[in-house]
Amino acid sequence: RPESRIWMVMLLLGTCLLYCARVTVPICAVALSTHFDWDKKQSGIVLSSFFWGYCLTQIIGGHISDQIGGERVLLLSASAWGFLTVLTPLLTHVTSAHLVFMASSRFLMGLLQGVYFPSLASLLSQKVRESERAFTYSTVGTGSQFGTLVIGGAGSLLLDCLLWVYCTCKYLLSEKELIIPIDYLMRGLSISKQTKVPWKQLFKKAPIWAVIIAQLSTASTFFTLLSWLPTFFKESFPESKGWVFNVVPWLVAIPTSLFSGFLSDHLINQGYKTITIRKFMQV
Repeated sequence: RPESRIWMVMLLLGTCLLYCARVTVPICAVALSTHFDWDKKQSGIVLSSFFWGYCLTQIIGGHISDQIGGERVLLLSASAWGFLTVLTPLLTHVTSAHLVFMASSRFLMGLLQGVYFPSLASLLSQKVRESERAFTYSTVGTGSQFGTLVIGGAGSLLLDCLLWVYCTCKYLLSEKELIIPIDYLMRGLSISKQTKVPWKQLFKKAPIWAVIIAQLSTASTFFTLLSWLPTFFKESFPESKGWVFNVVPWLVAIPTSLFSGFLSDHLINQGYKTITIRKFMQV
């Protein structure tokens, strides 16, 4: 449907802008270290601060999205991290405690962006048919690679994330959907007896731990590359063209991500079990 296509394009653009904001510091890590005279340990503190915040809002982000709608959580968080991204380079000239400020800024960025993918999963589970969900999610997910690719030339265009919030509010949501009463949000934060998640029973299940370990391994590899590739190649191959090393991995990831989503949906529609396809694609 036309409305679904517009939603997918907007979510793809939102993911792209999310990663534009996320990878600015890793890409600028070498320049920041030189400018502020940081050693490797101090640079590592700044880079890792994002993930300490990022891991704290994953579960709560998914829960609130299920209660009040993923699109609302996406817009609220995007508005916040968009302003934070714009203000960060300006405020570094105000304070002399650059390390503390940058680490705090990245921690807050992690908190705000931690709700994005849980909200996205909640939104797609409600808006997209199961037979089309893998391709839709993989298509939207390619925004992470696009965002990493374009951020080198984005510069002052980071205000685009706020423009994205405005366009999404104006053209894809009704005025009624934009209104989020405080008591409605608080109900989303609370967990009633009827909707209480059986955590104890869940964590006794082997498949749950399999998913957690798989996600842990994937995230560990991906975010290590995302955070340290620019620094590694700058130090190890100073005479080479750094943009080649920073572009090629993400350029290759885009078609493979799209193909994997298409293949998953195709095989599921052919009658293969969803769990079998998920295992196959993970391997």
